[in-house]
Amino acid sequence: MAENRHKDLGLSDEKVLEMYETMLLARKIDERMWLLNRSGKIPFVISCQGQEAAQIGAAFALDKEKDYVLPYYRDMGVVLTFGMTAKELMLSGFAKSEDPNSGGRQMPGHFGQKKNNIVTGSSPVTTQVPHAVGLALAGKMEKKDLVTFVTFGEGSSNQGDFHEGANFAGVHKLPVIFMCENNKYAISVPIEKQLACEKVSDRAIGYGMPGVTVDGNDPLEVYKAVKEAADRGRRGEGPTLVETVSYRLTPHSSDDDDRSYRSPDEVAKAKTHDPIITFGAYLKENGIMNDDVEKDINDRIMKLVNEATDYAENAPYADAEEALKYVYGQEQ
Repeated sequence: MAENRHKDLGLSDEKVLEMYETMLLARKIDERMWLLNRSGKIPFVISCQGQEAAQIGAAFALDKEKDYVLPYYRDMGVVLTFGMTAKELMLSGFAKSEDPNSGGRQMPGHFGQKKNNIVTGSSPVTTQVPHAVGLALAGKMEKKDLVTFVTFGEGSSNQGDFHEGANFAGVHKLPVIFMCENNKYAISVPIEKQLACEKVSDRAIGYGMPGVTVDGNDPLEVYKAVKEAADRGRRGEGPTLVETVSYRLTPHSSDDDDRSYRSPDEVAKAKTHDPIITFGAYLKENGIMNDDVEKDINDRIMKLVNEATDYAENAPYADAEEALKYVYGQEQ
C-alpha cells in the first residue's frame, strides 16, 4: 500500500487505526469461536477470516445514523462497525436468551439488530438482496437520505434473488450498494466453475449500473469504492455493484473439511496476503502504529474477547416457554 493513501480519502490517522482495531476484533472473536466449537461449547461457526478488510472498509464508508446494512452470514466486521458488541456476538454463538439477533433461536451469522440499522437475514442465501432493494425503494418514496448496503458471496450472485433485485434497483434508480464478497469458493465450488464471465462486476452493465472490482484485502480501496457508491446513491444516480476479491482462510463452516477441495499449500499462500498483517504493515510504515500501540490494541481486544466469552458462557438460556415468542402475535 502506498504512502498515506488514507489522507487522500479524507481519513484521519485515528480513523484508520480504528479500522484496524475493528478488523482485529472481528478476527479475535472469530478465532475464539473456533476454539469454543472445537471444545464442544458452541455448536457452529461460520467465519469472517480473510474478509475483514472488505467488510470494515465498506462499513466505515457508510453513515451509521442513516444507512441500513443487510449483511450476509460472514459479516462480523460489518455488524461490529455498526454497533454490535463482542458480548452480543458471543451470546449468539452460545445461543443464549440475550442474543440480540434471535434470542438464542438461530445459529450464528443470522445478524439483526433494529437499533443499529442491521436488518435481519434468513438462512437461504441471497434473500437479503430483494429486502435491501425494497428498503431503498421505501426510503426513496419517503424522501429519506439513506442508502442500503447488502452483501453476499460470489456463489450467491448466481441466485435469482440477486438478479431480480439488481434489475429492479437499476430500473428504479434505487440507492442500493450491492457488495459481492468474492472469497473464491461457494462452499466447495471454485469461482471458475461458478461464473462464465470473468468477474462478478461484469454483470452490472446488464442492470444499468456501474460495476467495479477491487482488492478485498485492502480496506482503503474498498472504502473508496463504497464511499463513491454511497455518494452516487444519495445523489439519486442509482445502485452500484462492488466486487471485493479476497480469500476465505477457513473452511466454509465448522462442519466443513476444506481439504477435500483445496490444497493446504493454496491456503498457506493466501495467508501471506492476510489483510490483518498487510494493513498493520501499512500503519507501521506510515508511523500510525508502532509495536507498543499494536500491543495495547491486542491486549485491549483480548480482554474484551475474554470478558465476552465468560459473560456469554454463564448467561442463561431462554426459557422453554419462550419458544414461540415472536413467532406468533401475542396479546399485550
